[in-house]
Amino acid sequence: MGVPEIVDARNRWLVRETQCVVVSVDYRRAPDTAFPGALEDCYAALAWVYDNARELGVDAARIAVGGESAGGGLAAAVALLARDRGRIPLALQLLVYPMLDDRTCTRTDTAAHFGEFIWSRRSNEFGWRALLGREPGTEGVSSYAAPARAQSLAGLPRTFIAVGGLDLFLEEDIDYARRLMQAGVPTELHVLAGAYHGFDMVPKAFVTRELNRHLRAALNRAFQPDWRE
Repeated sequence: MGVPEIVDARNRWLVRETQCVVVSVDYRRAPDTAFPGALEDCYAALAWVYDNARELGVDAARIAVGGESAGGGLAAAVALLARDRGRIPLALQLLVYPMLDDRTCTRTDTAAHFGEFIWSRRSNEFGWRALLGREPGTEGVSSYAAPARAQSLAGLPRTFIAVGGLDLFLEEDIDYARRLMQAGVPTELHVLAGAYHGFDMVPKAFVTRELNRHLRAALNRAFQPDWRE
């Protein structure tokens, strides 16, 4: 579900606030296209930006990948793929309530109030089943589909993660941030109290404005090392 235009307003705002170039990818979606279709679409877009950086007015040494929810999971997977293929350096991965771990579908120890709003446990099971073409939480799922399954997170770019305190993805996102830190990756984690999945669809809400402030600062730090707010 979803099209690039959904986040067009935020992307335009980021362009104004950070003087960056934004390329928003209309990747193929599941279940019409299962893994790894969307991932390869996103990596192809990244490679295109990198190879055409001069024409796009982009500094090839300062490229970030990012996304929200499933898009955040794809951004994390693209960062893993870029690290492993070794051709495109990334300055930052910007992950907003990213969907990282299919095994959340089979967990029974998470608090009952996680996922009560917008993106529920039932939604999560459907989403992962559509992406994987199989039952989530089983053996053999690729880390490029579910980045939380990666054996090592060393060598990934600086990372920003934000997630709401009521989000179904809260624990998997916190765990991913913890593992990144253990691997020596500079990592910034924000848990926004009282926020549910997709909270930033309400643009004037306090938590949305707080998220946007953090996003702007993270991008400016990655793109302009001498930046001061």
